[in-house]
Amino acid sequence: MVTTTAPAEGREHWSGRAAFILAAIGSAVGLGNLWRFPAEAGTNGGGAFVIFYILCIVLIGLPVLLSEILIGRHGQDAAPESVRRVARDSNASERWAVLADIGMVAAFLILSFYCVVGGWVLYYIGQFAGDLFASGPLSGAFAGSTPEAVQQLMPDLFANGGTQVAMLALFLGITVFFVMRGISKGIEFVATWMMPAFFMLFLAITVYGLFTGDLGQTIDFLFVFEPEKLTGSVMLAAVGQAFFSLSLGSAMMITYGAYADKSINLGSTSGIIAAADTSVALLAGFAIFPIVFAAGLAVNAGPALMFQSLPTAFMTMPAGTLIGLAFFIMVFFAALTSAVALLEAPTSWAITKFGVGRKKTAATVGVLAFLIGVLAALSFNSLADFQPLGFIPLFEGMGMFDTLDTLTGKIMLPIAALITAIFVGWIADRNLLDAENGISGWLHHSWRFLVAWLCPIVLVLILLVGIFPGLIGG
Repeated sequence: MVTTTAPAEGREHWSGRAAFILAAIGSAVGLGNLWRFPAEAGTNGGGAFVIFYILCIVLIGLPVLLSEILIGRHGQDAAPESVRRVARDSNASERWAVLADIGMVAAFLILSFYCVVGGWVLYYIGQFAGDLFASGPLSGAFAGSTPEAVQQLMPDLFANGGTQVAMLALFLGITVFFVMRGISKGIEFVATWMMPAFFMLFLAITVYGLFTGDLGQTIDFLFVFEPEKLTGSVMLAAVGQAFFSLSLGSAMMITYGAYADKSINLGSTSGIIAAADTSVALLAGFAIFPIVFAAGLAVNAGPALMFQSLPTAFMTMPAGTLIGLAFFIMVFFAALTSAVALLEAPTSWAITKFGVGRKKTAATVGVLAFLIGVLAALSFNSLADFQPLGFIPLFEGMGMFDTLDTLTGKIMLPIAALITAIFVGWIADRNLLDAENGISGWLHHSWRFLVAWLCPIVLVLILLVGIFPGLIGG
């Protein structure tokens, strides 16, 4: 027999479905979409990788995404409490809330080093804004500088611990400010204004790149079908990218789902969120690579692509200063909406746990994240030799920044998502969640099969490969 406990009283809700969708897209669309996916696709099989990635979004990412939002919407509380409510209403052990506990801690740790990168974005906005006033909007970026000098901006920033910490404090302060303002005046405001602005800038830069850059080489790089490159390790990389690009396992979607009204159809809403996130990842290649290839630059994965190759490419373009400034403002919008979601997950939990007001809670969590973030920022210079988990083979040689990235991305998030799939697929009362998922017929049966069988198997593989990198060969 299923029992039902009352949801938490006094909870804020999204003003409507559109606000929820924009907020959830904002939490998912982040820096990984803009720099990691395009380079991964181009270097790992092109079209074969892209097709497999989309397949993974549909078969792995979307079922877990819907599961997390379902838990939050039913629980109507902070992520751990929402899981406990679903467990109680299913006559199951409340210890299953560990999935949200792990995800929430992961979100907090990710926030601490993610805001370091957000600080880099602010630094480059300052560089391009200064160049705009110095040389005018129609010139190439950094007129009078050499490509070597522009590429040196990033190493110089890494070497300057004071500037990094200041930029971290500024970016995290902006994030805390909006979370302190609550759902409607803060988080929803960020989503409903910054996400449309992000997409407008994103599309404008994409069109600019298509018309002024090397479109042919970009298509060859991203979409030439080379199935022989789709090895076991590449397929696992595609699965991992699909999984992490949707922010799964971090308790963010459970937290945001708790603010969703009962009238919102979660099935179609989850599909829109996944489609938007995937579209950004696919289009990012057309926003970045035509510009990079037209400048004759090599493709670098990760931060070097965004913070070295692109600024250098903007030097060679008409109005490169203006385009560069617009590009990094766009990246800032994406980074901020993700950071807000990362902060909201632990803040929501602390409000429920300790009964403290939102402003004080958000500020406290922000200060704690800042302290850890300082260690991550300084791991590129004065604390380069500090390796907190270096005694473990997986973390050998890693500073604080890389340790946090590896710990959360390869261990904590897959574990939390794995427990989520098992909980929803096997433990939670089916009638309880099926009544809220907004899907029926073959879609419903497919979701049930995927979340109970395929998702756990694949998530175990992601976890094993993350811990034992040599488990699957090339």
